[in-house]
Amino acid sequence: MTWLRALVAFAIVSFALVLQVSLFPHLAWHGVVPNLCLLVVVGAALTRGPQFAMVLGFAAGVALDLAPPADHLAGRWALALVVVGYVAGQVRQGSRGDSRPASGTVLATVAASSFVGTSVFALSGVVLGDPIAIPELLEVIVGALLWDLLLTPLVLPPVMALFRRLEPALAHMNG
Repeated sequence: MTWLRALVAFAIVSFALVLQVSLFPHLAWHGVVPNLCLLVVVGAALTRGPQFAMVLGFAAGVALDLAPPADHLAGRWALALVVVGYVAGQVRQGSRGDSRPASGTVLATVAASSFVGTSVFALSGVVLGDPIAIPELLEVIVGALLWDLLLTPLVLPPVMALFRRLEPALAHMNG
């Protein structure tokens, strides 16, 4: 990974994290906010593949786990976003050399990633003893999925374009 790509990835995740923990709680629906960090990881996965996205997912997840007002055990979002990076990266590897997936593929990938990531986070909480009822859990998962799909057209195109521009030759070779 180049230093420029690492620096840009850090800046994108930092910006997404700041928005997610400072602005979006004011727009929360039943306590659920959009997960911009998840969308950045999905964008990285669709552009660069699973390895880069898993590392970025771990970094973004640790940042989410430690950012105030986190009220859960650290590591849950890190685990969830590593899984998201892997799952979304498999879509990239499965595409037939096309470095720009179709919009339907992107939306399906975001939906699957949001469902998987939020489920891993929520179920790890159940395993670790968080007091949450299953109906509340399902409401959170559906709310997160809807938020993430709603913001996909605003977040993923610029994120993917930025990662593509950093190393265009690599983007075409990995396709």
